[in-house]
This record gives sequence, structure tokens and C-alpha cells, in this order.
Amino acid sequence: MVDSFLESLDHPLKPVIERLRLAVLDADDAISERIKWRAPSFCFHSVDRVTFNLRPLNHVQLIFHRGAKTLEDDFHFDTAKWTGLLEMIGQDRGQVIFPSADVAIARQDEFVALVREWVRA
Repeated sequence: MVDSFLESLDHPLKPVIERLRLAVLDADDAISERIKWRAPSFCFHSVDRVTFNLRPLNHVQLIFHRGAKTLEDDFHFDTAKWTGLLEMIGQDRGQVIFPSADVAIARQDEFVALVREWVRA
């Protein structure tokens, strides 16, 4: 499903999106994917945790969220550890923006580590 979605995707940074997608999927067997908000979304135990926002065409944006469940007090995540990469845009939501392909490639390993930690928090 995601493969066919990406085949038809018209986005100037499509190669970056595909590269980041594969890196995340290769990083952790417990991460699956589906389409949410008309974009690839990474799930952990069938709950969406990180979703691409494909509307901006001048950068790659990913939204880090906790899924559709009510906010629980057991979410413990050290956002300070990821300063400069993850920007919190709510109590339970953050974003990562890669302004260019070069920045995405340079920070790919750090980004994948962030995804791994976020989905398990």
C-alpha cells in the first residue's frame, strides 16, 4: 500500500522521503507502516507514532505523535536529548523538519535513533 502510494507521489523531495522511510523500517522490526493523513505513517504495535506531512513542498516534515488515544501520564520522553532535531509543538506532539536533502542525509542516523526511542516511550 505504501509502495504504491509513493510510486504516484509527486514531491520535489521524494528521494529523501523514500530514503528516510526505508531507514526507519530497517531500524526496528517492530515498526510497521500505513497511510495516514495521505502520507506514510510509522506505527508501533499498530498505533501511529510518526507521520510524514507531505504538504510542504520545500522541506520534509515528520510529525511525532502518540496516536489517537487520550493523553496518558505514562509518556516519559526526554525531549532535551533531541534539541536541535525535534521541536515540540504540543504536550504530546513534536516535529522534525529537514530543510534540504543534504540535511536529511547528514542527520539520518540521529533521526532514526529518535524514531526508535519515540515509538517505545
